[in-house]
Amino acid sequence: QVQVVESGGGLVQPGGSLRLSCTAPGFTFEGYAITWYQQAPGKGREPVAVISVSGSVTNIADFAKGRFTISRDNAKNTVYLQMNSLKPEDTGVYYCKGPPGPWGQGTQVTVSS
Repeated sequence: QVQVVESGGGLVQPGGSLRLSCTAPGFTFEGYAITWYQQAPGKGREPVAVISVSGSVTNIADFAKGRFTISRDNAKNTVYLQMNSLKPEDTGVYYCKGPPGPWGQGTQVTVSS
């Protein structure tokens, strides 16, 4: 099983930006589609963005379209979630998932003035 590690979260004001990173030390993401999830306070995990194995196909949840972008750098074994024009409702813990394995610890994103 593969343990993923998410990073890049933090506290940001509305309208700000963050770039989240997802990697798996000792394991290569090549061959796996990767999905980012958001778990808002008091709610379950919901998919936010998914990227195909090659990176040529992406899908973004309606609430994030035009603001979030998912990308991957297979050479760096990392998948990114670029989050722009952040809103308070984007607050939550963000997780990535792809290869079989447990959920990571996630990275906290807080959007507040």
